Amino acid sequence: MGTLETLEGRRLREQSGLDALRTAPQRNELGQFATPSDLASEIAAYARRLWGSLHTGIRFLDPALGTGAFYSALLRAFPAGSVVAATGVEIDPAFASAARQLWSAHGLRVIESDFTRIPPPDPNERYNLVIANPPYVRHHHLSRDDKARLRAAVGKVLGHEPNGLAGLYCYFMALADAWMAEDALGVWLVPSEFMSVNYGHAIRQYLARQVCLLRIHRFDAETSQFDDALVSSAVVAFRKSPPPPNHSARLTWGGSLLAPDLEDAVPVSTLAHTPKWTRYPNMRRGHGDVDGVAGSLPTLSSLLVVKRGIATGANGFFILPRSRAKTIGIAEDFLRPVLPSPRRLAEAVIRADPLGYPLLPNPLVLIDTALPEEEIRARCPPLWRYLKEGEAQGITSKYLLRNREPWYRQERREPAPYLCTYMGRGPSGRTPFRFIRNYSDAIATNVYLLLYPVGALRAAIDTDPAKADQFYRLLCSIGADELKGEGRMYGGGLHKLEPKELGRVSAGWLVEELGLCVRPPAQQHALDL
Repeated sequence: MGTLETLEGRRLREQSGLDALRTAPQRNELGQFATPSDLASEIAAYARRLWGSLHTGIRFLDPALGTGAFYSALLRAFPAGSVVAATGVEIDPAFASAARQLWSAHGLRVIESDFTRIPPPDPNERYNLVIANPPYVRHHHLSRDDKARLRAAVGKVLGHEPNGLAGLYCYFMALADAWMAEDALGVWLVPSEFMSVNYGHAIRQYLARQVCLLRIHRFDAETSQFDDALVSSAVVAFRKSPPPPNHSARLTWGGSLLAPDLEDAVPVSTLAHTPKWTRYPNMRRGHGDVDGVAGSLPTLSSLLVVKRGIATGANGFFILPRSRAKTIGIAEDFLRPVLPSPRRLAEAVIRADPLGYPLLPNPLVLIDTALPEEEIRARCPPLWRYLKEGEAQGITSKYLLRNREPWYRQERREPAPYLCTYMGRGPSGRTPFRFIRNYSDAIATNVYLLLYPVGALRAAIDTDPAKADQFYRLLCSIGADELKGEGRMYGGGLHKLEPKELGRVSAGWLVEELGLCVRPPAQQHALDL
């Protein structure tokens, strides 16, 4: 049979060969991202730490077996003879065959099947240790019938159906509940996005209310754990038992699973009512929430309405240099100034010329009219001809345009005095987002968030215009970790920030600096600007 180290070497060679049979896009669609050997070993060592003394034999389950990375690590982490039963489920015949050849002699039963379609075992045959890296298959790779089946099945476990945008890994976590014995230990390697996105709500509630959540370790998004997937990873550990009164879970970040950089103990009662678990551990002590409960202090949504910029549906057609629009002959009445992409903005403060255009090299304009075609033809024939050329090129078949009437109509946005970039990259301690002060009449596309003062801030600026620039300076001083904590993170260090996420950033200290009287908002303002 060979030593366990020798078998692990064989497994890695098998894994490499099988991965080479498919292209990266094919493996992406199937969610086949193999667990690195070192990471599997670290997770198994952590499971050994949680397991404690071996009062009972291990009944092990891996519902997404692959070539058996976790079973290999388990055998090396636990004392010999600890495992009394072991089952791995694998849908891919080639991987199932490889795992069977490697591990059958070491007690692993391999089931070649779709885990989500197998009835759970009888209670006396359930498993007390589950370690898994479920397939990372995004919702758009699931058929409509599969989604309906999975949502219904998971609804029976959770008490309600999950969001239809959930990835396959969410279904795996929920369906494995019926395979776990009481007080069983589950350790899952999953994308950390479930902690912040809307579709992760069902899994967050399962972890906070139905089981005893022990820990979530979130790896630094700038160091993806997988060579072939831009995904930020987390390890989730829990016991299948109700959480005891006043129970707190450990939420850790950075470093390694066994030696994290940051740590917080967070009551699960707080997690149950917190929409963004990525705010923990608290990397912004001194300005943010004291107890972690959202809404306990004023937030930016107390001071601002935050909207996404416009989505034209065809930037290359509707946005053009002002000089070109003049050459074509498009009248100024049909144009609005628009900001370029953030990467083309060298300065964060945008000044304006007497006509309201930003003082930028080669300023851009947006074609903006909702007039009927015949009226455009009468008032500005060059624009009418330009629109007709677009139709001839098939531009009206684009998704957004074919759902608009008329197809060239733009969303309504007023120029925003402040903007924030929607996504970016930034190493630890540096913000991936930029705040921009806009003195011009230019609007912006959806690569920006548009920030409009409301309430007490708007009243203060109306009374004392100097406060507008003071507020901008305060915006720019918001810590990188505070913004990252409210946003969402992806592998490779990419950060995104949606309007509601920016609105949740703590603003108590800004309110104090500006001398405003602001109550914490129950929710973000719903103001149609």
